[in-house]
Order: sequence, then C-alpha cells, then structure tokens
Amino acid sequence: MKIFAGSSNLTLADAICNNIGIDLGKLTITAFPDGETFAKIEENVRGEDVYVVQSTCPPTNHHLMELFIIMDALKRASA
Repeated sequence: MKIFAGSSNLTLADAICNNIGIDLGKLTITAFPDGETFAKIEENVRGEDVYVVQSTCPPTNHHLMELFIIMDALKRASA
C-alpha cells in the first residue's frame, strides 16, 4: 500500500503516513509556463494499492484538477 498527496494538505498526508507507519509516496507536481499541471510518480507503483490524499478546499477547481491528474498518472503507472 502506498499513499500519495496532492498539494492541498501535505500535513494531513504526513500525519496519516506516520500513524500507519509507512512513507509518503514520492510524487512531483509541477506547472508548465502556460499553467498546465503535470504529475510524475517517482517510484514503482505497479500492482500496488494506492491512495491519494487531496482536499477540495479553495481553490477548489485547481485542487480537483490536480487530483484527477495524479489519479491519471498513477493509473498510467499501472497502480
């Protein structure tokens, strides 16, 4: 099992990982100059059960799109 976090609430994701005794998944989230968000999974997730911690606090649209992009990156990485 692996847990990844979006940019909306890294503190919560760290607390969850510390509570269950695993490391937070390695994920890089960047923005291109045109504002498009890019997520890169920095570890092997093939065949793993993965969870994403991402709240929908304002700016809601930005955080939701980031969540969808992270989920897409994980699916493409065969999680």
